[in-house]
Amino acid sequence: MKHLLVTCFFSVMMIAAPAFSLWGEEKETLVQIDTDKGKITVRLFNDTPLHRDNFLKNVREHRYDGLLFHRVIKQFMIQAGDINSKDAPLDQHLGDGDLDYTIPAEIVYPKHFHKAGALCAARTGDDVNPERASSATQFYIVTGNFFTEMELDKMEKEKNMTFTPEQKEAYMMEGGTPHLDGKYTVFGEVVKGMKTVFKIQMVETNSEDRPTENIKIKSMKIVEK
Repeated sequence: MKHLLVTCFFSVMMIAAPAFSLWGEEKETLVQIDTDKGKITVRLFNDTPLHRDNFLKNVREHRYDGLLFHRVIKQFMIQAGDINSKDAPLDQHLGDGDLDYTIPAEIVYPKHFHKAGALCAARTGDDVNPERASSATQFYIVTGNFFTEMELDKMEKEKNMTFTPEQKEAYMMEGGTPHLDGKYTVFGEVVKGMKTVFKIQMVETNSEDRPTENIKIKSMKIVEK
């Protein structure tokens, strides 16, 4: 059964792959997320093909339609994709709903990092998931915080890491969550609708970081550039 699942999954991946342009370069696919708070358009990276194709598969199957943004943390991120969240009552615990497979990690770091607007795959923790494989459905969009150059320099020394000039500029000018870099797969970014993302992050939440009003993904669709 496991072999059948993997075979079917990768067959769909081939079908979902984006077309090539006239110049022989792979087009980057855009997906529009229509929410109760407005629209968000994301661009999917071609160098994370397993995540790109899985996300497109979910979009084509309308798997996200009606699901909620079930976890929202100000100056951090907004998260959706729990398959149990559709029509979930406000007192229901959410966050565990997923399909019966994971996506192998595609951490292309430091090229893709956790700047504001980054589209990333959620996953279970390192203690049970040392390979850092991603959820089949759950994703988050970074809002993050702004950092000074001094703060980033301190973080480099304390965590024995090095930021590229592009990372430093983004974290100072756009904001983000640098402590997640290299640990989660970043497979796309918001190209339009950050105002909607920030609207969602500002809603009131309960002790489990779930919004106290349901914020629904009304639909997702693939759009042309």
